[in-house]
Amino acid sequence: MPVKTTVAEIQSRLKKLANARDASFLQRFFKTGPGEYGCGDRFRGIRVPVLRQLARQYRGITVTQARQLLRSRFHEDRLLALFVLVHLFSKGDSGTRVGIYRLYLKNTGCINNWDLVDASAEHIVGPFLCDTDRRPLYRLARSSSLWERRIAILATFHFIKRGDFAETLKIARLLLSDKEDLIWKAVGWMLREVGKRRRGILTDALQNNAARDAALRHREVSRSQAAALSEGRSLRRLRVGS
Repeated sequence: MPVKTTVAEIQSRLKKLANARDASFLQRFFKTGPGEYGCGDRFRGIRVPVLRQLARQYRGITVTQARQLLRSRFHEDRLLALFVLVHLFSKGDSGTRVGIYRLYLKNTGCINNWDLVDASAEHIVGPFLCDTDRRPLYRLARSSSLWERRIAILATFHFIKRGDFAETLKIARLLLSDKEDLIWKAVGWMLREVGKRRRGILTDALQNNAARDAALRHREVSRSQAAALSEGRSLRRLRVGS
């Protein structure tokens, strides 16, 4: 049953669940050192299954409380906030959904690692833009922020699951020259998801070496798809369509 409580009480509980050894491991795993993509992030050392369980317990908190957690200096607090916001968005009326979408885009600076993006973009940004103007995705894709660019491509996972591939292919094209490995991996992942649903469209779409490399660099690309792409089924430009 959802628990109604204060943000201070939630954070006090998170503090009690902290594990210094796990925190040290997570600091390294999420590349928080100087010059790394997660530079400066702090971890309590709480594992994801525990956070998901807490999110179920704290579904009764308000959007305002979730925003407070999202602005925490601790990574786990922010992930918990996103789990709750995803739930509130899925159950909310149109006004609630608009509010959560706007909150999300105003606080992308707090959604600042790949797991935070991957746990939320397809569940908030994707469904909000599914039946409306999708131009905000292109602003995100052209952002100087690594995490906003990842949000842009991951949000299209919502469309992919509904058989709508056009936006994924267009945004993938925008990100082909990106210098960040985390963007290459995200693009490769989404292209693979397209290919799983309609294999032919992936071969048609990967029409230059950059797109081919994005797919090949993602470790989950199937051997058959990788082989097909390596055999010269890449053309000169990325084209939307089947």
